[in-house]
Amino acid sequence: MRATRVIKLTAVYALLFAGGAITVLPFVWMALTSLQPRRAAIASPLDLLDSESWSLGNYEFILTFPELPIVRMALNSVFVTLCVVLFQLAICSLAAYAFARLRFRGRDALFILVTLTMMVPTVVMIVPLFITVERMGLLDTYAGLIFPYPYLSTAFGIFLLRQHFMSIPRSLDEAAELDGCSKLRILWHVILPSSRPALATLAAFGFIWTWTEFYWPLLATSTREMRTLEVGLSMFKESYGGTNWPIQMAAAVIVLLPALAFFLALQKYFVKGVVQSGLKG
Repeated sequence: MRATRVIKLTAVYALLFAGGAITVLPFVWMALTSLQPRRAAIASPLDLLDSESWSLGNYEFILTFPELPIVRMALNSVFVTLCVVLFQLAICSLAAYAFARLRFRGRDALFILVTLTMMVPTVVMIVPLFITVERMGLLDTYAGLIFPYPYLSTAFGIFLLRQHFMSIPRSLDEAAELDGCSKLRILWHVILPSSRPALATLAAFGFIWTWTEFYWPLLATSTREMRTLEVGLSMFKESYGGTNWPIQMAAAVIVLLPALAFFLALQKYFVKGVVQSGLKG
């Protein structure tokens, strides 16, 4: 029995290792290719592992390119992404608290309508959003980049947080009410501190979605100074990268690293939040 168990565990771990290696291999290939000399041909695995050919010249070339303000675009992406994440957390927390804790006529029907909006493709909302932002005079501004974002994924955030809020015992709310807390104070002092995994999960999704968004920043901005990093590096690739694979891979790594670092920082809460929000309620 013990030998059989060891064999099963070995097979399971071998499959997990193989799956992990298959997942990680493209990213390793991308990082190693970005370290090759510019305009080099697609290298073989042995050439990629030759550390003598490694160089950070591609990154220096991109970050100091005079015709493309990469640093400004990176700051735009950071500012827009952080604002969108905070804005989305505020909207989704308030709405989810109302659907999970407050009692009012038509609450369940309204929640169903909100969740049904997740079935509407994002691309369908682009034209109405563009017209609205254009008529408000917010094109090529930070406000025009930030405000439309949360509406594209708010329904998912509301659903995620509501499921978690419903798993929190109502006795905590009743105890807080006896101490004289209002509804907003209950949300701030009781519900949100108990929902850090779910909030971290929503923040991770919001950060990755906003950081990698390409279509809306392309439509909402017209000057290089207001472009985000995703759009700027795409312009760089089309104009100067071509089939220059080391340059393209270096640009991809620059875009990937912040999102990867943010996800790894919240990984523990992210996994816990997905599990709890998916099974509770």
